[in-house]
Amino acid sequence: MFSVSACFSETYAEARPKFCAAAAEAGGSLRSWLNPKARGPGGERLFLDTARFGAADAANMLVLIAGTHGVEGHCGSGAEIAWLKSGGPAGLPPDTGALLIHALNPYGFAWTRRVTEDNVDLNRNFVDHDKGYPGNDGYLAIADAVLPLTWDEASRAETERVFAAYAQKHGAFGLQGALSAGQYTHPDGIFFGGTTPTWSNRTVRAIAREELSRARRVGIIDFHTGLGPFGHGELICAVSSTARSFARAKAWYGEEMTSPEGGTSTSAVVVGVMTDAFPQELPDAEVTSVALEYGTYPVPEVLTALRGDNWLHHRGDLDSEQGRALKADIKERFFPAGDKWREMVWARADQTIGWALKGMTGG
Repeated sequence: MFSVSACFSETYAEARPKFCAAAAEAGGSLRSWLNPKARGPGGERLFLDTARFGAADAANMLVLIAGTHGVEGHCGSGAEIAWLKSGGPAGLPPDTGALLIHALNPYGFAWTRRVTEDNVDLNRNFVDHDKGYPGNDGYLAIADAVLPLTWDEASRAETERVFAAYAQKHGAFGLQGALSAGQYTHPDGIFFGGTTPTWSNRTVRAIAREELSRARRVGIIDFHTGLGPFGHGELICAVSSTARSFARAKAWYGEEMTSPEGGTSTSAVVVGVMTDAFPQELPDAEVTSVALEYGTYPVPEVLTALRGDNWLHHRGDLDSEQGRALKADIKERFFPAGDKWREMVWARADQTIGWALKGMTGG
């Protein structure tokens, strides 16, 4: 038996060699992509790593993705390593392979941030940048409160007043949508979608083409944290309910699956999500994707931690007592300490991977 808790890492610098060693031990083919635009807190180079299992022409490909949202990579990395150590590759069905993508956003993972080196939220970046961006009037109305000049009791009280007034007019979910649906007007804000495809965007598209072009069916599980009850893994399908892939996901996951568009998810409706890249790059494959979203703390606490980290990197001092406290806060909100949460993460991941493999292979 392996220790589930030991599969999780406290830092990116710990997670990367742990993932690579586990993948190599399981017989995976490893590849690494250096992020040329960023370094880690200790000046270390930052890599996106992949591990591939199975025949090059496997008809079915399971894809596990960790670190789309940087700091959430603690969770996804642990789940991937647990799958490797539990004998997952050896247990793949016939004509089925797997591709593990580790630290899709290595900058965010290394710096305990949700965003990339460009302050971009990857799950808002996969829009067509040659067309007009989606508007978000709600964010415009509260942008100054999102990023105050100072981070103290007075500024936080003022922010709460602005948010409460907005929620009173538009509802709590309306406030969540204004904050988190994505915005393309404030590069120094939260949930910023960017104005060009990021390095992670371009790289994951190349990986999809190079590693998955021969697959006929691709099942994707993208690991996330920060929404929902503590330790519960919600299966979120972000595609339109009229899409064929939505019907496939429903067949695979049944009533466990939720839909932002259908109003059954803890997530707001979001455009430009990362998993959109796969059907775009693999037009001949049946791509079925879900986000596996693990709950941590109440949404207001998570959003406050996000705003605090955003303020810190734009207006604060990382090397201060306040800076260290804000970093500890965001890490805990997206990666709770203790064995219990981590064991819940793996149990749900194991279950979900089983459903995906069964759905993909008709088993």
